[in-house]
This record gives sequence, C-alpha cells and structure tokens, in this order.
Amino acid sequence: MFYAVATRPARSFQGSCAPAQSSSQGNGALDRFINETFSSLSSAGAAKSATVEDLEKSYTLQLDVPGLAKEQLDISIEADVVRVTSKADATRQVKAAWRFPLEIDTGSSTAKLENGVLSLTLGKKIPVSNVAQLAIQ
Repeated sequence: MFYAVATRPARSFQGSCAPAQSSSQGNGALDRFINETFSSLSSAGAAKSATVEDLEKSYTLQLDVPGLAKEQLDISIEADVVRVTSKADATRQVKAAWRFPLEIDTGSSTAKLENGVLSLTLGKKIPVSNVAQLAIQ
C-alpha cells in the first residue's frame, strides 16, 4: 500500500481561541480536527457572552441566553463553582461553569432572567476561622 502526501491550503480558525501560530506547511488533518472541534463547541453553547464582577459582599454574573425561558435553565451551586445548563427540551443548548475565589452563599444568592440576559447575584460566604485557643494547665 502506498501513501501520497497531499498538501492542502491552510484553513482559518473559526473558534473563540486561536492557535498561537499557524504552520505555513498546513497540517490538514490537525487543522480540520481543530476547526471541527472548536466550531462545534461554540455552536453547542460553550462560548457565551458573560460578564463577572467582584463586589464587596457578592459576585455578579451576567450571561446572554437569548430565546430561553427560566423553566429551560438549571443553575447549580456547589461550594465555589456555579454551573448554568439548559434542559434537554430547550431550544438552545447552554453549558457553562465558573469557579470563584470564595464559596457561594446560596441563601443570599438570587437569579433573574430579563430580555435574554440571565443575571446572578452570588453572595460570598465569609470564611470562618476554625482556630481555637487551648488553655495551658
């Protein structure tokens, strides 16, 4: 069996992250893999427009989710990680997660969806020192 090397023109990268340098020789299979992988991720909802702001007692997170109703979204908070996912019956797929420096206080956190923008106000859980003083007898 014989294999022939075929050169292909370099393709432009369509994803949200671009490679550091593109090879002038063009690595066809690698270029195709990268383009297909990252273009499918962005179309599946991985790359969304989000803004995060660190306030004194809370974080604010705003995420664009046009076309989705509040019933189609799930928000889960586990310690310092916040996940936003769309349900299976949603018209669009959203799957995103953020890790924050401090744990999130679910009791003081709120979520609001207006005009396709999901706004989360995430209360910061104040770290409690577990240091105890031991008396010398």
